[in-house]
Amino acid sequence: MEPQFNTNALDPVIHGRVRLGMMAYLASVSQASFGELKDKLSASDGNLSTHLRKLEDAGYVQVKKSFAGRKPLTTVSLSESGRGAWIGYLNHMQGLLNGA
Repeated sequence: MEPQFNTNALDPVIHGRVRLGMMAYLASVSQASFGELKDKLSASDGNLSTHLRKLEDAGYVQVKKSFAGRKPLTTVSLSESGRGAWIGYLNHMQGLLNGA
């Protein structure tokens, strides 16, 4: 029996350009600053904040706020459940590609 071709099963929290890019980048580094993500994804502050909050609300990323000297510093990393969701997303995409 062939696997079912089901794009509806893709995780909607991950499957958006900015969130997908954020998950991919964070999977390759231990953590990233807000500014680093903004540069890598060519996103505005507001757009990145909105997408970051969605990933944080889903439990996929951990956000830490601190100060570097007198400047605020926001760092982001994948949570354990975020890494699992990312691997599941990639596995589902691979299944779609294999079934196409």
